[in-house]
Amino acid sequence: MSHLATTPEPPYYAVIFSSQLRDDAQGYDQMAMRMVELAASQSGFLGIESARNQLGITVSYWESLEAIRTWKQNAEHLEAQRLGRQQWYSDFRVRVAKVERDYGLVF
Repeated sequence: MSHLATTPEPPYYAVIFSSQLRDDAQGYDQMAMRMVELAASQSGFLGIESARNQLGITVSYWESLEAIRTWKQNAEHLEAQRLGRQQWYSDFRVRVAKVERDYGLVF
């Protein structure tokens, strides 16, 4: 990702996905790009920010907890979750948070 997500006035929700890849994570990059495309097409999706070095962190923003639940149950996303557990991740953590304040630089 090359820019920060543009989000509405709070409240809204953030799903924070932190992960460590295994040494051999063949197919991961293609699936990660597909998941960004797919998430962006989901109702209630607000934006995404992602960075990867030794530790990967992706934060997706959502209008509601219901939108997050719907995304979690998407068939393609379920397959990506399965592959992640079996093939790509040595460790991961998912955190869901309610965003109550949002501020930054104003130009």
